[in-house]
Amino acid sequence: MAAVALLLGRESAAQGWPELDARALPWIAWSQLPVALRGRAPLTVFAVVGAADAVYVGLGYWPVVCTFGPMLALYTVAALRPLRTALCCAAVLTGLWIYAGLVTDGSSMPSVVGQGLLFSAVLVRFGALARRSAGLTRRLRAEQAERARREVAEERGRIARELHDVVAHHMSVISVQAGLARFVFDSDRTTSRTALDTIAGTSAEALDELRRMLQVLREEDLTGPGGGRGDAPAAPMPGLGRLEDLVRRVRAGGVPVGLRVEGDPRPLAPGVDLCAYRVVQEALTNVLKHARHADAVDVEVRYLPHHVTVSVTDDGEGVIPDRVAGGGGHGLLGMRERAKLYGGTISVGPRSEGGFAVRLTLPTSAAAARQGDDRTE
Repeated sequence: MAAVALLLGRESAAQGWPELDARALPWIAWSQLPVALRGRAPLTVFAVVGAADAVYVGLGYWPVVCTFGPMLALYTVAALRPLRTALCCAAVLTGLWIYAGLVTDGSSMPSVVGQGLLFSAVLVRFGALARRSAGLTRRLRAEQAERARREVAEERGRIARELHDVVAHHMSVISVQAGLARFVFDSDRTTSRTALDTIAGTSAEALDELRRMLQVLREEDLTGPGGGRGDAPAAPMPGLGRLEDLVRRVRAGGVPVGLRVEGDPRPLAPGVDLCAYRVVQEALTNVLKHARHADAVDVEVRYLPHHVTVSVTDDGEGVIPDRVAGGGGHGLLGMRERAKLYGGTISVGPRSEGGFAVRLTLPTSAAAARQGDDRTE
């Protein structure tokens, strides 16, 4: 801007104004160079360049040469300060414009006043738009950061539920089997050996599921140079097809569990399949941990045209009803969150005839998720 002002000043004589001399150069510099600091102190910069412009015009030089600095300074004030402050500075710039017209011979004052008002208004308007855009950008970034924090919190909750499902169930089975093995270790070696085999199989499955979860969390680290997964486990996530193995482990813990499947089994969406499996797993884990004197535990899976339902019922005495009344229990919360995530419904509570029941209904299509056309409670 200073260089352009000096080049423009060389035309002063051609426009009928005195040529630039050593007295004019400092004021040209003061009216242009301070704008480099306008972002840090916009009002101070506007005052300095405005005063330099007034002195330059008062010395009788061509006013056009020093107009760039004050105009840019006004725009910056409008972009960084409140509108009232910007309007005050706009009035000052308009006054400088009128002052330049008054000291110029042959000026058309209506034209000078109109130009001063127009340029000041345009600069304030664009500065205000810039201030508004900057504010919107800051709010957008804050909203994005908040959304990212919420997503992180939700993902942590999902991972916590997965860890709870994996660890709670498998450790419950291992605890029951370890107690059984210790109790019959000297009297019944066959039962003890069977219990130890169950512990080995259950712990291996738990480790596989934990590795699978860590694979998701460290996906980039497990990706090889060719895009492969290296030595990451390739086993699929558990689903209803693995309920028989789940039931067998619980039976090995001394709990009589029956499994019944109605309808034609069919492939389900991975999320729906995993959700149904986890709910059954959590319900059976609660039976192992809390139900006392359960003579029968029934697991039922029903494949309907647009839904799949699973239920786990027992006839034992348990302490879960007290927890349900208070809304406690991380596993119960996980059941409800899973059902809600996939558009399903779940009921958890004691039965009127005794025992406890968990019933889950999940839609298997988008249309069924919007309307329950054949859901059975």
